[in-house]
Amino acid sequence: MRNAFASEITALARQDERIVLLSGDIGNRLFNDFKQHCDGRFLNCGVAEANMIGTAAGLALSGLRPVTYTITTFSTLRCLEQIRLDVCYHNLPVVVVGVGGGLSYSSLNATHHALEDLAILRVLPNMTVLCPADQAEVRGALRAACSHNGPVYIRLGKKGEPTVHAQAPAFQIGRWIPVREGTDVCLLAVGNMVNVAQEAAERLATAGVSTSVLSCHTVKPLDERALAEAFATHELVASVEEHSVLGGFGGSVAEWLCERPAAKARFHRFGTADRFMYVAGEQEYAREFFGLSPEAIAEQTAALYRRQPLRV
Repeated sequence: MRNAFASEITALARQDERIVLLSGDIGNRLFNDFKQHCDGRFLNCGVAEANMIGTAAGLALSGLRPVTYTITTFSTLRCLEQIRLDVCYHNLPVVVVGVGGGLSYSSLNATHHALEDLAILRVLPNMTVLCPADQAEVRGALRAACSHNGPVYIRLGKKGEPTVHAQAPAFQIGRWIPVREGTDVCLLAVGNMVNVAQEAAERLATAGVSTSVLSCHTVKPLDERALAEAFATHELVASVEEHSVLGGFGGSVAEWLCERPAAKARFHRFGTADRFMYVAGEQEYAREFFGLSPEAIAEQTAALYRRQPLRV
């Protein structure tokens, strides 16, 4: 994902001289092409993320279109006050990009586990929250963010994420993308969990459970039309995210659901448990630890759908 971001931000900046890229002391070689073609518009702000956000706000107030980039936990948790007051309060067109969302950097332990960012940023007034699923969606999300008149947070994975779309889909903020059609269960998947949801859907198919998958790339605002259709046409709807089950995308869907008439579908949330992970391991290991592997999701979904335990 980060390579797609570097390529797309360079292309956009070559077309729009207002775009300025600020980095929190990472990605220097990644942005060599940007620096070559957009001289003077790359700022390495060092390990000073709060200052980076403040600088971006000042650039936006001067008529520029700043994009900030660093590791997700440092992009969000470390400088939340500046995002809230410098950027969101003034409704400025600053794009905050976090690389390594969820458990992408799981082997580096809690400092790099980004499992609370969606919950925190989605409650900030004026903020739009995007979680692209693959390289094609990264490009679409960045184009949409750079033309949006307000703050945008883009949560990326790291590198090597599987391709979800054979062809680049139309990307529109607030309009989710169908990935797979089914009639029994609908998996609302976020970001780098879309591919995992697809694998789970394949396993469910072998158990006779027809499963839809949606790429829910916009966490805020929700695609309410897609939600209404999913809950009206399936028996079970489940959110799938590499984020805490508390307050994230699944929490947002639950908030939406509780204020509507009773739906046909039941709802379940897949995410990380409300606890720290005190052991180290790569992303695949961490997903198994939290029950977010395709096998675990398929097994639990089948049991919920059948209302009894079922191995798949």
